[in-house]
Amino acid sequence: MRVIDYFDKGVALDPDRELVVSDGASVRFGEARDRSLALAAALHASGFALGDPVAVLAPNEASGFVAMLGLWRAGGSWVPLNHLNAPQANVDFLNDVGCRWLLVHERFAGLAAQVRAAVPSLEHVVSLGDAFPGAVAWSDFLARGAGHEVPDWSDPFGAPEARCALWPTGGTTGRSKAVVWTNRVWSALNDLATRHWPAVERPVNLMVAPITHAAGVMGVLLASVGATVVIRPGFDADDVLDQIERRRVTHMFLPPTAYYALLTAQQERPRDVSSLAMLLIAAAPVSPDKLRQGVEVFGPCVAQCWGQGEAPFLMTYLSPEELAAAAASGDRARLASCGRPTFSCQVATMDDAGALLAPGEVGELVVRGQLVTPGYLGRPDATAEVRERGWHHTGDVGRIDEHGYVSILDRKKDMVISGGFNVYPAEVEAAILTLPGVRECAVIGVPHDHWGEVVTAIVVAADEDADRIVAHAKAALGPVKAPKLVRFVDELPRTPVGKTDKKALRAEYWQGLERAVN
Repeated sequence: MRVIDYFDKGVALDPDRELVVSDGASVRFGEARDRSLALAAALHASGFALGDPVAVLAPNEASGFVAMLGLWRAGGSWVPLNHLNAPQANVDFLNDVGCRWLLVHERFAGLAAQVRAAVPSLEHVVSLGDAFPGAVAWSDFLARGAGHEVPDWSDPFGAPEARCALWPTGGTTGRSKAVVWTNRVWSALNDLATRHWPAVERPVNLMVAPITHAAGVMGVLLASVGATVVIRPGFDADDVLDQIERRRVTHMFLPPTAYYALLTAQQERPRDVSSLAMLLIAAAPVSPDKLRQGVEVFGPCVAQCWGQGEAPFLMTYLSPEELAAAAASGDRARLASCGRPTFSCQVATMDDAGALLAPGEVGELVVRGQLVTPGYLGRPDATAEVRERGWHHTGDVGRIDEHGYVSILDRKKDMVISGGFNVYPAEVEAAILTLPGVRECAVIGVPHDHWGEVVTAIVVAADEDADRIVAHAKAALGPVKAPKLVRFVDELPRTPVGKTDKKALRAEYWQGLERAVN
Protein backbone atom coordinates (compact mmCIF):
# COMPACT_ATOMS: atom_id res chain seq x y z
CA MET A 1 0.00 0.00 0.00
CA ARG A 2 0.90 3.67 -0.24
CA VAL A 3 2.08 5.67 2.76
CA ILE A 4 -1.13 7.68 2.78
CA ASP A 5 -3.25 4.50 2.76
CA TYR A 6 -1.68 3.47 6.05
CA PHE A 7 -2.39 6.91 7.50
CA ASP A 8 -6.01 6.67 6.40
CA LYS A 9 -6.34 3.47 8.41
CA GLY A 10 -5.48 5.56 11.47
CA VAL A 11 -8.10 8.13 10.45
CA ALA A 12 -10.74 5.41 10.16
CA LEU A 13 -10.09 4.28 13.74
CA ASP A 14 -11.13 7.65 15.18
CA PRO A 15 -11.21 10.84 13.07
CA ASP A 16 -11.69 12.95 16.22
CA ARG A 17 -8.61 11.66 18.02
CA GLU A 18 -5.68 14.06 18.25
CA LEU A 19 -3.01 13.24 15.69
CA VAL A 20 -0.45 15.94 16.48
CA VAL A 21 0.04 17.98 19.63
CA SER A 22 2.78 20.62 19.62
CA ASP A 23 3.36 24.03 21.17
CA GLY A 24 0.32 26.12 20.28
CA ALA A 25 -1.22 23.60 17.88
CA SER A 26 -3.37 20.48 17.94
CA VAL A 27 -4.56 18.67 14.83
CA ARG A 28 -7.04 15.80 14.81
CA PHE A 29 -6.85 12.84 12.44
CA GLY A 30 -9.85 13.97 10.39
CA GLU A 31 -8.51 17.53 10.15
CA ALA A 32 -5.12 16.24 8.98
CA ARG A 33 -6.82 14.13 6.30
CA ASP A 34 -8.71 17.20 5.05
CA ARG A 35 -5.61 19.39 5.08
CA SER A 36 -3.61 16.74 3.23
CA LEU A 37 -6.33 16.58 0.58
CA ALA A 38 -6.25 20.37 0.19
CA LEU A 39 -2.46 20.38 -0.23
CA ALA A 40 -2.54 17.50 -2.69
CA ALA A 41 -5.19 19.28 -4.77
CA ALA A 42 -3.18 22.51 -4.76
CA LEU A 43 -0.04 20.67 -5.86
CA HIS A 44 -1.81 19.02 -8.78
CA ALA A 45 -3.51 22.28 -9.75
CA SER A 46 -0.06 23.91 -9.87
CA GLY A 47 1.56 21.44 -12.25
CA PHE A 48 2.65 18.66 -9.94
CA ALA A 49 3.72 15.37 -11.56
CA LEU A 50 3.61 11.99 -9.82
CA GLY A 51 6.91 11.19 -8.16
CA ASP A 52 8.02 14.83 -7.99
CA PRO A 53 10.53 15.42 -5.18
CA VAL A 54 8.94 17.65 -2.53
CA ALA A 55 11.24 18.97 0.19
CA VAL A 56 9.99 19.86 3.65
CA LEU A 57 12.09 22.26 5.74
CA ALA A 58 10.46 22.73 9.11
CA PRO A 59 11.13 22.63 12.83
CA ASN A 60 9.46 20.05 15.04
CA GLU A 61 5.85 21.20 14.88
CA ALA A 62 2.47 20.23 13.45
CA SER A 63 2.65 22.09 10.12
CA GLY A 64 5.65 20.11 8.85
CA PHE A 65 4.07 16.80 9.84
CA VAL A 66 0.81 17.59 8.03
CA ALA A 67 2.74 18.80 4.97
CA MET A 68 4.38 15.37 4.73
CA LEU A 69 0.95 13.74 4.62
CA GLY A 70 -0.18 16.09 1.86
CA LEU A 71 2.77 15.44 -0.43
CA TRP A 72 2.23 11.69 -0.01
CA ARG A 73 -1.45 12.02 -0.84
CA ALA A 74 -0.46 13.85 -4.01
CA GLY A 75 1.99 11.09 -4.95
CA GLY A 76 5.20 12.96 -4.21
CA SER A 77 8.62 11.81 -3.02
CA TRP A 78 9.42 13.24 0.41
CA VAL A 79 12.81 14.98 0.56
CA PRO A 80 13.61 15.46 4.27
CA LEU A 81 15.76 18.51 4.98
CA ASN A 82 17.44 19.21 8.30
CA HIS A 83 17.89 22.90 9.16
CA LEU A 84 20.86 21.90 11.36
CA ASN A 85 22.80 20.83 8.27
CA ALA A 86 25.24 23.22 6.69
CA PRO A 87 23.26 25.17 4.03
CA GLN A 88 25.50 23.82 1.26
CA ALA A 89 24.68 20.23 2.30
CA ASN A 90 20.96 20.93 1.80
CA VAL A 91 21.66 22.68 -1.51
CA ASP A 92 23.76 19.76 -2.77
CA PHE A 93 21.09 17.24 -1.84
CA LEU A 94 18.28 19.23 -3.48
CA ASN A 95 20.33 19.52 -6.66
CA ASP A 96 21.07 15.79 -6.62
CA VAL A 97 17.37 14.89 -6.49
CA GLY A 98 16.25 17.64 -8.89
CA CYS A 99 13.80 19.06 -6.40
CA ARG A 100 10.89 21.12 -7.81
CA TRP A 101 8.92 21.93 -4.65
CA LEU A 102 9.92 23.30 -1.24
CA LEU A 103 7.45 23.51 1.66
CA VAL A 104 9.17 25.68 4.25
CA HIS A 105 8.47 27.23 7.63
CA GLU A 106 8.82 31.02 7.67
CA ARG A 107 11.44 30.67 10.41
CA PHE A 108 13.79 29.49 7.67
CA ALA A 109 13.04 32.25 5.16
CA GLY A 110 16.72 33.17 4.93
CA LEU A 111 17.79 29.60 4.28
CA ALA A 112 14.99 29.23 1.73
CA ALA A 113 16.35 32.23 -0.17
CA GLN A 114 19.82 30.65 -0.27
CA VAL A 115 18.35 27.39 -1.49
CA ARG A 116 16.22 28.99 -4.17
CA ALA A 117 19.20 30.89 -5.57
CA ALA A 118 21.37 27.77 -5.73
CA VAL A 119 18.91 25.06 -6.89
CA PRO A 120 17.89 25.69 -10.54
CA SER A 121 15.27 22.92 -10.57
CA LEU A 122 13.30 24.51 -7.71
CA GLU A 123 10.14 26.02 -9.22
CA HIS A 124 7.79 26.42 -6.25
CA VAL A 125 8.45 27.64 -2.70
CA VAL A 126 5.45 27.50 -0.37
CA SER A 127 5.42 28.88 3.15
CA LEU A 128 3.81 26.71 5.79
CA GLY A 129 2.31 29.93 7.20
CA ASP A 130 2.42 33.55 6.08
CA ALA A 131 4.04 34.70 2.86
CA PHE A 132 7.62 35.90 2.84
CA PRO A 133 9.82 37.09 -0.06
CA GLY A 134 10.04 34.30 -2.61
CA ALA A 135 7.37 32.10 -0.97
CA VAL A 136 3.62 32.04 -1.43
CA ALA A 137 1.45 31.94 1.70
CA TRP A 138 0.04 28.58 2.72
CA SER A 139 -3.60 29.75 2.48
CA ASP A 140 -3.06 31.31 -0.96
CA PHE A 141 -1.43 28.16 -2.27
CA LEU A 142 -4.21 25.92 -0.95
CA ALA A 143 -6.78 28.18 -2.63
CA ARG A 144 -5.36 27.11 -6.00
CA GLY A 145 -6.68 23.63 -5.40
CA ALA A 146 -10.32 24.63 -4.85
CA GLY A 147 -12.50 22.43 -7.04
CA HIS A 148 -9.51 20.41 -8.27
CA GLU A 149 -9.72 16.67 -7.69
CA VAL A 150 -6.71 14.63 -6.60
CA PRO A 151 -6.26 11.78 -9.11
CA ASP A 152 -6.48 8.19 -7.90
CA TRP A 153 -2.92 7.23 -8.72
CA SER A 154 -2.89 3.85 -6.96
CA ASP A 155 -3.48 0.45 -8.57
CA PRO A 156 -4.74 -3.01 -7.51
CA PHE A 157 -1.36 -3.64 -5.82
CA GLY A 158 -1.10 -0.35 -3.92
CA ALA A 159 1.46 1.17 -6.33
CA PRO A 160 4.32 -0.74 -4.70
CA GLU A 161 7.13 0.57 -6.92
CA ALA A 162 6.09 4.23 -6.82
CA ARG A 163 8.64 6.40 -5.02
CA CYS A 164 7.60 7.82 -1.64
CA ALA A 165 10.88 9.29 -0.32
CA LEU A 166 14.43 10.21 -1.25
CA TRP A 167 16.33 9.65 1.98
CA PRO A 168 19.74 11.26 2.56
CA THR A 169 22.47 8.89 3.70
CA GLY A 170 23.80 11.51 6.10
CA GLY A 171 27.06 12.44 4.48
CA THR A 172 29.29 11.82 7.51
CA THR A 173 32.00 10.45 5.21
CA GLY A 174 31.21 12.63 2.20
CA ARG A 175 28.31 14.08 0.27
CA SER A 176 24.92 12.50 0.97
CA LYS A 177 23.50 10.06 -1.52
CA ALA A 178 19.73 9.89 -2.10
CA VAL A 179 18.31 6.49 -1.16
CA VAL A 180 15.11 5.65 -3.05
CA TRP A 181 12.23 4.51 -0.85
CA THR A 182 9.24 3.02 -2.60
CA ASN A 183 5.80 2.18 -1.27
CA ARG A 184 6.97 -1.44 -1.15
CA VAL A 185 9.75 -0.46 1.25
CA TRP A 186 7.35 1.59 3.37
CA SER A 187 4.82 -1.25 3.45
CA ALA A 188 7.50 -3.64 4.66
CA LEU A 189 8.53 -1.17 7.35
CA ASN A 190 4.96 -0.45 8.44
CA ASP A 191 4.08 -4.13 8.62
CA LEU A 192 7.21 -4.93 10.63
CA ALA A 193 6.52 -2.13 13.09
CA THR A 194 2.94 -3.32 13.54
CA ARG A 195 4.11 -6.89 14.05
CA HIS A 196 7.01 -6.26 16.43
CA TRP A 197 6.29 -3.10 18.41
CA PRO A 198 4.10 -3.25 21.55
CA ALA A 199 0.39 -2.70 20.89
CA VAL A 200 -1.50 -0.52 23.36
CA GLU A 201 -5.09 0.69 23.35
CA ARG A 202 -4.40 4.45 23.13
CA PRO A 203 -0.82 4.91 21.86
CA VAL A 204 0.95 8.23 22.42
CA ASN A 205 4.26 8.78 20.63
CA LEU A 206 6.71 11.45 21.82
CA MET A 207 8.86 13.00 19.08
CA VAL A 208 11.92 15.00 20.17
CA ALA A 209 14.50 14.07 17.53
CA PRO A 210 14.19 15.97 14.23
CA ILE A 211 11.00 15.37 12.27
CA THR A 212 13.28 14.93 9.23
CA HIS A 213 14.92 11.86 10.75
CA ALA A 214 13.83 8.54 12.28
CA ALA A 215 11.50 10.24 14.77
CA GLY A 216 9.37 11.60 11.92
CA VAL A 217 9.20 8.18 10.28
CA MET A 218 8.20 6.58 13.58
CA GLY A 219 5.45 9.19 14.02
CA VAL A 220 3.91 8.36 10.64
CA LEU A 221 4.22 4.60 11.24
CA LEU A 222 2.41 4.79 14.57
CA ALA A 223 -0.28 7.05 13.10
CA SER A 224 -1.49 4.02 11.14
CA VAL A 225 -2.63 2.48 14.45
CA GLY A 226 -4.15 5.71 15.73
CA ALA A 227 -1.25 7.08 17.78
CA THR A 228 -1.18 10.68 18.91
CA VAL A 229 2.18 12.31 18.18
CA VAL A 230 3.39 14.75 20.82
CA ILE A 231 6.00 16.90 19.07
CA ARG A 232 8.56 18.85 21.07
CA PRO A 233 10.94 21.44 19.55
CA GLY A 234 14.02 19.45 20.55
CA PHE A 235 15.54 17.21 23.17
CA ASP A 236 15.63 18.37 26.77
CA ALA A 237 15.83 15.50 29.25
CA ASP A 238 13.68 17.10 31.93
CA ASP A 239 11.06 18.21 29.39
CA VAL A 240 10.95 14.69 27.93
CA LEU A 241 10.33 13.17 31.36
CA ASP A 242 7.68 15.78 32.16
CA GLN A 243 5.91 15.07 28.86
CA ILE A 244 5.97 11.31 29.48
CA GLU A 245 4.37 11.84 32.88
CA ARG A 246 1.85 14.45 31.70
CA ARG A 247 0.82 12.93 28.36
CA ARG A 248 1.10 9.28 29.42
CA VAL A 249 3.50 8.61 26.55
CA THR A 250 3.66 4.97 25.41
CA HIS A 251 6.26 5.04 22.60
CA MET A 252 9.33 7.08 21.78
CA PHE A 253 12.65 6.89 19.93
CA LEU A 254 16.00 8.30 21.10
CA PRO A 255 19.59 8.04 19.88
CA PRO A 256 21.99 6.68 22.52
CA THR A 257 23.46 10.03 23.57
CA ALA A 258 20.01 11.43 24.37
CA TYR A 259 19.07 8.19 26.13
CA TYR A 260 22.11 8.48 28.41
CA ALA A 261 21.10 12.04 29.36
CA LEU A 262 17.54 10.86 30.04
CA LEU A 263 18.87 8.16 32.37
CA THR A 264 20.80 10.73 34.39
CA ALA A 265 17.84 13.12 34.60
CA GLN A 266 15.44 10.41 35.77
CA GLN A 267 17.88 9.23 38.42
CA GLU A 268 18.31 12.79 39.70
CA ARG A 269 14.59 13.62 39.76
CA PRO A 270 12.29 10.65 39.08
CA ARG A 271 9.04 11.15 37.17
CA ASP A 272 6.17 8.73 36.62
CA VAL A 273 7.15 6.91 33.40
CA SER A 274 5.00 3.83 33.98
CA SER A 275 3.03 4.49 30.78
CA LEU A 276 6.04 3.68 28.58
CA ALA A 277 5.60 0.50 26.53
CA MET A 278 8.61 1.07 24.25
CA LEU A 279 11.59 3.36 24.67
CA LEU A 280 13.37 2.52 21.44
CA ILE A 281 17.12 3.19 21.23
CA ALA A 282 18.70 3.21 17.79
CA ALA A 283 21.07 5.03 15.40
CA ALA A 284 24.32 3.83 17.06
CA PRO A 285 25.58 1.01 19.30
CA VAL A 286 24.46 1.27 22.95
CA SER A 287 26.41 0.43 26.09
CA PRO A 288 25.04 -2.84 27.56
CA ASP A 289 25.38 -1.44 31.07
CA LYS A 290 23.34 1.62 30.13
CA LEU A 291 20.62 -0.67 28.77
CA ARG A 292 20.62 -2.64 32.04
CA GLN A 293 20.35 0.62 33.98
CA GLY A 294 17.51 1.67 31.71
CA VAL A 295 15.46 -1.34 32.74
CA GLU A 296 16.11 -0.51 36.40
CA VAL A 297 15.21 3.15 35.94
CA PHE A 298 12.41 3.08 33.35
CA GLY A 299 11.04 -0.45 33.77
CA PRO A 300 10.67 -3.20 31.13
CA CYS A 301 10.12 -0.84 28.21
CA VAL A 302 13.63 -0.33 26.77
CA ALA A 303 14.12 -1.78 23.28
CA GLN A 304 16.75 -1.61 20.57
CA CYS A 305 16.74 -1.94 16.79
CA TRP A 306 19.09 -1.67 13.83
CA GLY A 307 18.50 -0.18 10.42
CA GLN A 308 19.92 2.28 7.91
CA GLY A 309 18.67 4.42 5.05
CA GLU A 310 19.11 1.56 2.59
CA ALA A 311 17.05 -0.84 4.76
CA PRO A 312 15.23 1.44 7.17
CA PHE A 313 14.79 1.11 10.90
CA LEU A 314 13.90 -2.54 11.48
CA MET A 315 16.41 -5.02 10.11
CA THR A 316 16.64 -6.35 13.66
CA TYR A 317 14.75 -5.77 16.90
CA LEU A 318 15.45 -6.49 20.56
CA SER A 319 12.06 -6.33 22.27
CA PRO A 320 11.43 -4.87 25.74
CA GLU A 321 10.69 -8.37 27.02
CA GLU A 322 13.95 -9.83 25.67
CA LEU A 323 16.01 -6.90 26.89
CA ALA A 324 14.45 -6.97 30.37
CA ALA A 325 15.08 -10.72 30.64
CA ALA A 326 18.72 -10.24 29.64
CA ALA A 327 19.10 -7.47 32.22
CA ALA A 328 17.59 -9.65 34.95
CA SER A 329 19.86 -12.60 34.15
CA GLY A 330 23.00 -10.53 33.63
CA ASP A 331 23.32 -11.72 30.04
CA ARG A 332 25.75 -9.07 28.82
CA ALA A 333 26.13 -10.63 25.37
CA ARG A 334 22.38 -10.39 24.78
CA LEU A 335 22.35 -6.79 26.04
CA ALA A 336 25.16 -6.02 23.60
CA SER A 337 23.03 -7.23 20.70
CA CYS A 338 20.50 -5.28 18.64
CA GLY A 339 18.16 -8.27 18.59
CA ARG A 340 17.27 -10.83 15.99
CA PRO A 341 16.32 -10.28 12.34
CA THR A 342 12.74 -9.07 12.01
CA PHE A 343 10.11 -11.29 10.45
CA SER A 344 10.72 -10.51 6.76
CA CYS A 345 14.49 -9.82 6.88
CA GLN A 346 17.43 -12.19 6.42
CA VAL A 347 20.71 -11.10 8.03
CA ALA A 348 24.08 -12.85 7.66
CA THR A 349 27.79 -12.15 8.12
CA MET A 350 30.15 -12.23 5.15
CA ASP A 351 33.93 -12.16 4.82
CA ASP A 352 35.84 -10.02 2.32
CA ALA A 353 35.89 -12.89 -0.18
CA GLY A 354 32.09 -13.15 -0.17
CA ALA A 355 31.74 -16.31 1.94
CA LEU A 356 28.95 -16.44 4.51
CA LEU A 357 30.28 -17.02 8.00
CA ALA A 358 29.33 -19.39 10.80
CA PRO A 359 27.67 -18.23 14.04
CA GLY A 360 30.07 -16.28 16.22
CA GLU A 361 32.44 -15.28 13.42
CA VAL A 362 33.04 -11.59 12.76
CA GLY A 363 32.33 -10.15 9.33
CA GLU A 364 30.33 -7.57 7.44
CA LEU A 365 26.60 -7.74 8.12
CA VAL A 366 24.58 -8.28 4.95
CA VAL A 367 20.81 -8.33 4.53
CA ARG A 368 18.04 -9.45 2.19
CA GLY A 369 14.31 -8.79 2.14
CA GLN A 370 11.49 -6.44 1.17
CA LEU A 371 12.92 -3.76 3.46
CA VAL A 372 15.96 -3.29 1.20
CA THR A 373 15.52 -0.25 -1.04
CA PRO A 374 16.00 -0.19 -4.83
CA GLY A 375 19.24 1.75 -4.38
CA TYR A 376 20.66 5.24 -4.85
CA LEU A 377 19.02 7.75 -7.15
CA GLY A 378 21.08 8.26 -10.30
CA ARG A 379 24.05 6.25 -8.97
CA PRO A 380 23.94 2.79 -10.52
CA ASP A 381 27.61 2.12 -9.76
CA ALA A 382 27.16 2.89 -6.06
CA THR A 383 24.04 0.72 -5.99
CA ALA A 384 25.84 -2.18 -7.66
CA GLU A 385 28.71 -1.87 -5.19
CA VAL A 386 26.49 -2.38 -2.12
CA ARG A 387 24.59 -5.23 -3.82
CA GLU A 388 27.53 -7.46 -4.68
CA ARG A 389 27.12 -11.23 -4.36
CA GLY A 390 23.34 -11.07 -4.10
CA TRP A 391 23.12 -9.33 -0.71
CA HIS A 392 22.84 -5.74 0.45
CA HIS A 393 26.11 -4.79 2.17
CA THR A 394 25.44 -2.64 5.23
CA GLY A 395 29.00 -1.49 5.93
CA ASP A 396 28.54 -2.62 9.54
CA VAL A 397 30.83 -5.20 11.12
CA GLY A 398 29.39 -7.68 13.58
CA ARG A 399 28.61 -11.23 14.57
CA ILE A 400 25.49 -13.38 14.87
CA ASP A 401 25.34 -15.87 17.73
CA GLU A 402 23.92 -19.39 17.65
CA HIS A 403 20.49 -18.08 18.68
CA GLY A 404 20.36 -15.54 15.88
CA TYR A 405 21.10 -12.41 17.92
CA VAL A 406 23.04 -9.78 15.98
CA SER A 407 25.79 -7.73 17.63
CA ILE A 408 27.26 -4.75 15.81
CA LEU A 409 30.91 -4.14 16.55
CA ASP A 410 31.26 -1.02 14.43
CA ARG A 411 31.20 0.50 10.99
CA LYS A 412 33.90 -0.89 8.70
CA LYS A 413 35.17 2.65 8.16
CA ASP A 414 35.45 3.25 11.95
CA MET A 415 37.62 0.22 12.62
CA VAL A 416 41.03 1.05 14.13
CA ILE A 417 44.01 -1.03 13.01
CA SER A 418 46.65 -0.80 15.73
CA GLY A 419 49.81 -2.88 15.47
CA GLY A 420 48.07 -5.12 12.92
CA PHE A 421 45.09 -5.85 15.19
CA ASN A 422 41.52 -4.84 14.37
CA VAL A 423 39.90 -2.81 17.16
CA TYR A 424 36.21 -1.90 17.01
CA PRO A 425 35.58 1.43 18.77
CA ALA A 426 32.03 0.59 19.86
CA GLU A 427 33.36 -2.31 21.94
CA VAL A 428 35.88 -0.06 23.70
CA GLU A 429 33.27 2.67 24.23
CA ALA A 430 30.90 0.17 25.84
CA ALA A 431 33.59 -0.91 28.30
CA ILE A 432 34.54 2.64 29.27
CA LEU A 433 30.89 3.65 29.72
CA THR A 434 30.53 1.12 32.53
CA LEU A 435 32.70 3.32 34.74
CA PRO A 436 30.79 5.52 37.22
CA GLY A 437 31.05 9.17 36.30
CA VAL A 438 31.64 8.59 32.59
CA ARG A 439 28.79 10.28 30.76
CA GLU A 440 29.91 9.90 27.14
CA CYS A 441 32.78 8.36 25.23
CA ALA A 442 33.96 8.26 21.62
CA VAL A 443 36.88 6.11 20.50
CA ILE A 444 38.89 6.88 17.37
CA GLY A 445 42.22 5.92 15.82
CA VAL A 446 45.00 8.51 15.95
CA PRO A 447 48.07 8.23 13.67
CA HIS A 448 51.22 6.83 15.25
CA ASP A 449 54.66 6.12 13.72
CA HIS A 450 55.06 2.73 15.39
CA TRP A 451 51.53 1.36 15.83
CA GLY A 452 50.02 2.86 12.68
CA GLU A 453 47.07 4.01 14.77
CA VAL A 454 46.59 4.15 18.51
CA VAL A 455 43.24 3.64 20.17
CA THR A 456 42.22 7.00 21.62
CA ALA A 457 39.27 7.68 23.93
CA ILE A 458 37.59 11.10 23.94
CA VAL A 459 35.65 11.20 27.20
CA VAL A 460 33.07 13.37 28.97
CA ALA A 461 33.38 12.52 32.66
CA ALA A 462 33.05 13.98 36.14
CA ASP A 463 36.39 12.46 37.20
CA GLU A 464 39.23 13.14 34.76
CA ASP A 465 41.41 10.18 35.68
CA ALA A 466 42.99 8.77 32.51
CA ASP A 467 44.89 6.01 34.31
CA ARG A 468 41.65 4.67 35.79
CA ILE A 469 40.03 4.52 32.36
CA VAL A 470 43.00 2.77 30.74
CA ALA A 471 43.28 0.23 33.58
CA HIS A 472 39.57 -0.51 33.46
CA ALA A 473 39.62 -1.03 29.68
CA LYS A 474 42.66 -3.30 29.93
CA ALA A 475 40.94 -5.44 32.54
CA ALA A 476 37.79 -5.69 30.43
CA LEU A 477 39.27 -6.03 26.93
CA GLY A 478 42.99 -6.68 27.18
CA PRO A 479 45.93 -4.42 26.35
CA VAL A 480 45.48 -4.37 22.55
CA LYS A 481 41.99 -2.86 22.65
CA ALA A 482 42.52 -0.55 25.63
CA PRO A 483 43.11 3.10 24.76
CA LYS A 484 46.68 4.31 24.80
CA LEU A 485 45.52 7.92 24.86
CA VAL A 486 42.66 9.50 26.81
CA ARG A 487 41.44 13.03 26.25
CA PHE A 488 38.76 14.75 28.34
CA VAL A 489 36.30 17.24 26.83
CA ASP A 490 33.23 19.11 28.06
CA GLU A 491 31.09 17.76 25.23
CA LEU A 492 31.35 15.68 22.09
CA PRO A 493 30.61 17.18 18.67
CA ARG A 494 27.29 16.15 17.13
CA THR A 495 26.04 15.64 13.60
CA PRO A 496 22.79 17.44 12.67
CA VAL A 497 20.80 14.32 13.63
CA GLY A 498 22.40 14.03 17.07
CA LYS A 499 25.00 11.32 16.48
CA THR A 500 28.56 11.69 17.75
CA ASP A 501 30.53 13.31 14.91
CA LYS A 502 33.64 11.13 14.69
CA LYS A 503 34.64 12.76 11.45
CA ALA A 504 35.06 16.04 13.35
CA LEU A 505 37.00 14.29 16.13
CA ARG A 506 39.37 12.65 13.66
CA ALA A 507 39.98 15.83 11.68
CA GLU A 508 42.18 17.35 14.38
CA TYR A 509 44.55 14.37 14.29
CA TRP A 510 44.53 13.45 10.60
CA GLN A 511 44.61 16.94 9.10
CA GLY A 512 47.30 17.33 6.47
CA LEU A 513 47.89 13.60 6.01
CA GLU A 514 47.39 11.95 2.63
CA ARG A 515 44.84 9.45 3.93
CA ALA A 516 42.72 8.85 7.03
CA VAL A 517 44.28 5.46 7.76
CA ASN A 518 47.88 4.74 8.62
